[in-house]
Amino acid sequence: MTDWQRSDITAGSVRIATYSYGETASTDRPAVVLVHGWPDTHHLWNAVAPQLAEKYRVFAYDTRGFGETDRPEDVADYKLDVLAEDLFAVIAAVTDGGSAHVVAHDWGSVQAWEAVTTPGAEKHITSFTSVSGPNLDFLGEWARAQLSSPTPGTIARALSQVASSAYTGFFQVPGVSDAFFRTFGSEKLWTEFLHAIEGTPRENVAFASTLREDMINGLKLYRANIRGKLVSPDPRQTRVPVLEVVNDRDIALRPAIYDRTYTHAAKLWRKSSPTGHWLPYTKPDYLAATASEFIDCIENGSSSEPNTIDRARQFGAPLPLTGKLAVITGAGSGIGRETAYSLAALGCEVVLADIDVSAAEETAADCKSMGVLTNVYSLDVSKTPAVNDFAHTVRAKHGVPDIVINNAGIGLGGSALEASEEQIDRLIDINLRGVISGSRAFARQMVERGTGGQIINLASAAAFTPSRELGLYSATKAGVLMFSESLRAELAEHRIGVSAICPGIVHTNITTATEYAGIADQDAIRAKVTGMYERRNFTPDRVAKDIVAAIMSNRAVVPVTPEAKIGYRIYRFIPWASRIGARQKLTG
Repeated sequence: MTDWQRSDITAGSVRIATYSYGETASTDRPAVVLVHGWPDTHHLWNAVAPQLAEKYRVFAYDTRGFGETDRPEDVADYKLDVLAEDLFAVIAAVTDGGSAHVVAHDWGSVQAWEAVTTPGAEKHITSFTSVSGPNLDFLGEWARAQLSSPTPGTIARALSQVASSAYTGFFQVPGVSDAFFRTFGSEKLWTEFLHAIEGTPRENVAFASTLREDMINGLKLYRANIRGKLVSPDPRQTRVPVLEVVNDRDIALRPAIYDRTYTHAAKLWRKSSPTGHWLPYTKPDYLAATASEFIDCIENGSSSEPNTIDRARQFGAPLPLTGKLAVITGAGSGIGRETAYSLAALGCEVVLADIDVSAAEETAADCKSMGVLTNVYSLDVSKTPAVNDFAHTVRAKHGVPDIVINNAGIGLGGSALEASEEQIDRLIDINLRGVISGSRAFARQMVERGTGGQIINLASAAAFTPSRELGLYSATKAGVLMFSESLRAELAEHRIGVSAICPGIVHTNITTATEYAGIADQDAIRAKVTGMYERRNFTPDRVAKDIVAAIMSNRAVVPVTPEAKIGYRIYRFIPWASRIGARQKLTG
């Protein structure tokens, strides 16, 4: 049981049950005030508070109408401006007139938004971490913007949010909704509901003994605020630094509703993850680490390692991958380089690894011109210890990546019988073992973090297109394909996607370095194959486009070029045709 210490304060005529956790006597440490939503109490923070208390003075309170705090009868007493005054009163009491960082969830975040957009709020609130609770004025403004210039996209976004928040209409019907929660508002049913919709660990959930009463009384929040704010929004600016923690799988709030926050918050950070609404229950470690890094950044004026906060800074409208970290091997040329460009254009910080560092630095320079953070590392993916060290370094300096592109690879053509043992070992070490090592090292980090991720492994059309001249190369790429399919199944429960990309004939520099076993004139055969690829003229940026699509939609297997798509289906449905084709000599 979390050891909260209670000390009540008064805001107007309302007695507010306020709690502290751990050592709070030393004023040298920053103060953090935690604000819960519906239908929770300060117990929402039971798993978060101990972690924050290692560095800060931690306080929480039961907002009016919940837990041990007074319950005014009049709905008007639950308007946001009144609730904001409660927050200011708590901060003033626990800091002796000073200021505090605020971390708030659900309706706690909604009322904290009201507070930070109050003139002069920056004197009392040092920073605000907002979790699954929008500013209702911003939300009203966003809704009007969607409907004022209707397009299929804006209408779809508006309808999606309407569907997600349809329950709030039911909550505003007195009598019926009250009776519903009077009948079904038990701790057991609510715990099972959270477990069913978000996989919330039952052992993480903690309620006050007043849960049923809190559920019913808390409906006044919806009745007092939603209609007025949405009909006549009054969006105001804030000078308080804000971190928006956006949960992409939030059952009640679609990520798009936060897209205009930057127009009202001059100092804004945004971090998103494939997590659900009740983050303090489901991922308390992630939330505590995220809030702590942000608070430290504001307190110290600079970021620290691992630095996951700088890439979350938002200066304009959010891009699809704003705040994400991508690791790309073989980033010095070809598909790796073009993928780096595509991800940088979408807002990703990129970690670029290549055995040719100078080539990776050229890629980094171009990515940096797009306004994103870049980092370059030397890496030979054939060396498993080096891959593990690289993964450790990335985590220590930049945090756990959200996207990993295992792209580095080489070619080997010609006869399987004529290839040397050294050629075979090098091919397997880079093309197959390198992918396995990279996937394992970073997947472990993603699993431990618990907020998902995406791993992209570069296979090839050769994985399902047998050829007498590519037997060894095909074997490595078929291994990548089947490893990726299997790893995808293993990691699905952790919301980590794995995709195998199968390009086909793509004009990259791989043909100029490919060795051909059993062929005397290496230069002549390279020139011939390279010329064939040039005439084919399928460029790597087109592969990068499909890689980005695979990241966004978590596709399992992605044949890219037309011949790859045809070959994939032939091998699945008429494999005898593939076997006949495999006997043909492509290089003459």
